[in-house]
Amino acid sequence: MAFLWYAVHTFTGQEDKVSRLIERAAVTQAIHERIREIYVPVEEEVSSVGGKKRTIKRKLFPGYIFIHMDLSEDIQRLVKNTNGVTGFMGADGEPSPLEQQEVSSLLRIREEPEEVQTSAYGQGDRVRIVGGPFAEFSGRIEEVNLNKETVRVMISIFGRDTPVELKFTEVEREE
Repeated sequence: MAFLWYAVHTFTGQEDKVSRLIERAAVTQAIHERIREIYVPVEEEVSSVGGKKRTIKRKLFPGYIFIHMDLSEDIQRLVKNTNGVTGFMGADGEPSPLEQQEVSSLLRIREEPEEVQTSAYGQGDRVRIVGGPFAEFSGRIEEVNLNKETVRVMISIFGRDTPVELKFTEVEREE
């Protein structure tokens, strides 16, 4: 048996569903031992909105799943006939195994997941200060610090631009 990795194109947003359908069909047809793993690479994105942290799992390759399998006619038919699958990656829709360097980088994602942080605020955004001693002042964001969940805002005090460091909860975007 030659187990190789293959990329399968699916409808975007249905990667997890397709994975489960393939696994169930393989068990039903008693060929599950020829599929070692079905992998959908995801990364966790930490987002701060209104001072609250949210973790979102985002697919790195929307519309693709990766299957480590011993490809044969019956396995190929099973995968192609699964609801949500549009075909294999390869010339004319025929399965082509992934190259070793592609597999290595794919598996590295799983072993060393990156945490991506995002914020509702970006550099250059106009904000109004809603809390603290500078409440009701307006300014422009100069810097966003995701780790501390703070922003440096330039406000005008007595006609001079002054940098003020504030928490995400102390500012809101101006309309």
